[in-house]
Amino acid sequence: MKNILIVDDEEDLARLYKKELSEEGYQVAVARSGEEAFEVAGKQEVNLVVLDIKLPRENGLEVLDRLKREDNHLPVILNSAYSTYKGDFSSWLADAYVVKSPNLNELKGRIRELLKM
Repeated sequence: MKNILIVDDEEDLARLYKKELSEEGYQVAVARSGEEAFEVAGKQEVNLVVLDIKLPRENGLEVLDRLKREDNHLPVILNSAYSTYKGDFSSWLADAYVVKSPNLNELKGRIRELLKM
């Protein structure tokens, strides 16, 4: 079973992602901040990260940079309500960029691609 870490400070959205991705057969952990994400990743294996950009304290692009410095092979999907960050050079470190939507098909498809499922 593949482990996914959702990093998003929006509680309702994180709960929805956890429910939907769990139903797809993934083990899902949730972190509300970059700091919490590194705590979770230090305690369990993480196969993929779905990362919001707008986070408290540390911005998601900073978290992305730190994640990739620690494990360049860890797939990270930036998941933001704002498509404007796609052009930000820092976002290019991500393996995929998905604009948040009530329809999770694009996100689920990217996860399957990156985890080769």
